[in-house]
Amino acid sequence: MDSEFHRIKRLPPYVFEHINPIKARARANGVDIIDLGMGNPDLPTPGHIVDKLVETVADPRTHRYSASRGIPGLRKAQASYYGRRFGVRLDPDTQVVATLGSKEGFANMAQAITAPGDVVLVPNPTYPIHSFGFIMSGGVVRSMPAAPNEEFFRALDRAVRHSIPKPIALILNYPSNPTAYVADLDFYAEVVKYCRANEIFILSDLAYSEVYFDDNPPPSILQVPGAMEIAVEFTSMSKTFSMPGWRMGFAVGNSDLISALSRVKSYLDYGAFTPIQVAATAALNGVDDCIVEMRSIYQKRRDVLVESFGRAGWRVPPPPATMFAWVPIPDQFASMGSLEFSKMLISQAAVAVAPGVGFGEYGDQYVRIALVENEQRIRQAARNIKKFLGENRTGHNVVSLK
Repeated sequence: MDSEFHRIKRLPPYVFEHINPIKARARANGVDIIDLGMGNPDLPTPGHIVDKLVETVADPRTHRYSASRGIPGLRKAQASYYGRRFGVRLDPDTQVVATLGSKEGFANMAQAITAPGDVVLVPNPTYPIHSFGFIMSGGVVRSMPAAPNEEFFRALDRAVRHSIPKPIALILNYPSNPTAYVADLDFYAEVVKYCRANEIFILSDLAYSEVYFDDNPPPSILQVPGAMEIAVEFTSMSKTFSMPGWRMGFAVGNSDLISALSRVKSYLDYGAFTPIQVAATAALNGVDDCIVEMRSIYQKRRDVLVESFGRAGWRVPPPPATMFAWVPIPDQFASMGSLEFSKMLISQAAVAVAPGVGFGEYGDQYVRIALVENEQRIRQAARNIKKFLGENRTGHNVVSLK
């Protein structure tokens, strides 16, 4: 019997499958690995959210099956958030659905709208589910530039004119994981205008809407007049409220797309555990002090990373948003590519980063560094990096670590 299933064969090995065993072996040998690889927030979930969960879970009535689309109070809270933050009016009954994190939302939206062979335009590099959700659904991915500039629009027009069949959807992700690019409303307005004219849906990933620096809040594409006709936006509570393990996110926007996603979800899940949904409602309806504190912590970590790594000899471009820095590989290691360089950092510097190739082939000259360690640990990583670079000034000590 052939165990090489069709959809599995379309998926390459997850890049962290190469990195994690090396980290595990090093730790088993007593090495203190400073892990700046996975974007797993280390900050605690704010106390008032945890308290609401504990209070609600004590009621046995909340232990039953929940609502796949999200309980009404949660959908109303998300609609209210969009009204306060972006000035966007949403109908919580037809334009909001709760998801088990934005990752699940993207994957199930792909299932809902993709026919075999459908073309989807996806930035490269980008978060893997943006591509592989559609690949698993039988779609064909065409790469787009990740930066929101004039080249993006030239590539968009080429892709639409030369793709057969015509693309059904365009994926946007600003602030971007992994590149930290941020788009403005003028950019979104041009994208909406083009996609409306060409009848292309837009799926926008806004998971980092609240992780921004220097008092420059990112906009929502739904602020653009007419966007609601073609666009759905995905958000997550994982970063905003340090709730990654709670698996709570949302899709909002075009009612036809939301209806399609809701129908698929109705066959697959009963929604998140009700106490989690109640606690998430309290988070969205509460004061934003904890969000301001989260943002301040990440900004301080960003500044320490840029300053300390720069003094160590590795320039880090300061990200304007997200909890990541997108950093070019030092020149002497460029020929290695990001995967081999990341392996080498673990074994020789005890620092773990995410290889850029894991986010698409156009990311292979970069690594993603996550702000998931405190300032002291980031400075220690910089000291390790300085020693590592001093021992490998010309790249002569570079070896393969396969």
